[in-house]
Amino acid sequence: MPTTNRYLTSAKNLKDIFNKAQHGVPPEKFNNDHLKAIGFASSNDRAVVPLMKDLGFLTGDGTPTQRYRDYRDPARSRAVMAQALREAYPDLFVINEKLSKSDREAVKGRFKSLHDSSESVAEAQTKTFYALLELADLSAPANGAATNKALEEIVTDSKASGDKEATGVGLRSLPLNYRFEIQLPATKDVEVFRAIFKALREELING
Repeated sequence: MPTTNRYLTSAKNLKDIFNKAQHGVPPEKFNNDHLKAIGFASSNDRAVVPLMKDLGFLTGDGTPTQRYRDYRDPARSRAVMAQALREAYPDLFVINEKLSKSDREAVKGRFKSLHDSSESVAEAQTKTFYALLELADLSAPANGAATNKALEEIVTDSKASGDKEATGVGLRSLPLNYRFEIQLPATKDVEVFRAIFKALREELING
């Protein structure tokens, strides 16, 4: 997915809009009418709707997604936003996987090169990105990394204590649910996909 070129001409209300999304009941459709209903009637704020779609918080018709609902959990919201940014701005994270204010000029330059943005547009895109970055925790593990780390700790602790029920076959009996997300390459070569799924199958069976 290429880096989004969405931006708000003024990002001053972005934090407050996401705060409303976090603490309010998800609407049937998050659109301009909903923005007005929660106190954001300015035309400057309307661009947040397509931006939220690019971030994976809304479907194409404005319906709140599972990511939107996950963001409502204060304990997870910053990690959820971090993952949304990684997916919506992949080309920026080539600069630094933990982007900070010190990378600001590089980020703006990236917007210019990626989208042929003018100085003023690139500045607005950069301001929008950094307003979102304030709502994210880039130290949070991406995707299932946290789950994998937790499982590794369970196995390590169990082996150290000699708990056979929690290792080997015993581990498989634990009531754990897994959710995998695979980002497939942009290719029409079916052999590439076959190789990926074959490797995944072998890893699940033999790993």
